[in-house]
Amino acid sequence: MKFTKMHGCGNDYIYVDGSMEHISTEDKPEIVRRLSDRHFGIGGDGVIFINPSTEADFEMEMYNADGSRAEMCGNGIRCVAKYVYDKKLTEKKKISIISAGKIKHLCLAIQDKKVILVKVNMGEPEFVAEKIPVLSQKEQVIDEPITVRGKEYRMTCVSMGNPHAVVFVDDVENLEIEKIGPYFENHELFPKRTNTEFVKVLDRNTVQMRVWERGTGETLACGTGACATVAACIRNGYTEEQVTVKLLGGDLEIFWNRNENCIYMTGPASHVFDGEITI
Repeated sequence: MKFTKMHGCGNDYIYVDGSMEHISTEDKPEIVRRLSDRHFGIGGDGVIFINPSTEADFEMEMYNADGSRAEMCGNGIRCVAKYVYDKKLTEKKKISIISAGKIKHLCLAIQDKKVILVKVNMGEPEFVAEKIPVLSQKEQVIDEPITVRGKEYRMTCVSMGNPHAVVFVDDVENLEIEKIGPYFENHELFPKRTNTEFVKVLDRNTVQMRVWERGTGETLACGTGACATVAACIRNGYTEEQVTVKLLGGDLEIFWNRNENCIYMTGPASHVFDGEITI
């Protein structure tokens, strides 16, 4: 099987052209787990299959490292855009990509005939609890308490096509995320598990974030998480609408256009290497 390793701000995935590599749906979870293993496989935060689509220019079929399906990946979708343009699957600089039934529109910045930056309309942030989903007696979960390992935190829950719990903290650098992350992910309040962003507000236009991703663990970046974080910051009155999100793997520029009620994410997409592996 031929593949390409790519990353967006260090959030790395294995990309496979689904029109060329035909793998059954039943076999994919086990193959994904094997390929994602950083010791015995290629290594990555998951695998993304790039498929033909009748509804958009391309389909993104995304799997987490544990083999579970994911609805959306902001860093992943930027890399899909780079893949299809750089490999001449399209000549368009504005493309549409569908993932889990939702279509996103992307604008590509080109340098030396290669994509270097991608702007994505990530759509409307969803705050209604049952649509995220998060269990709550309230319609929305904004700055609400959650107890993890005997300690109370405050969280704001948002969906960007996938569930997020945004937790504001005073110190993200020394956070023991590997200890508390799994407890947030699998907390009883989240029937479909959740991604968790731990966020420190630096100023009105800058935040620092670490993320524990559902089905993967800590990653160097999360595009949907950065969007959810900015939505949560604005709802809590912490930031303006244009925010730089500083992640372990780099920066993402997030803008919540309140007139259109959609969030725009701009960030890099990087090619690492191409390869071939027997599966």
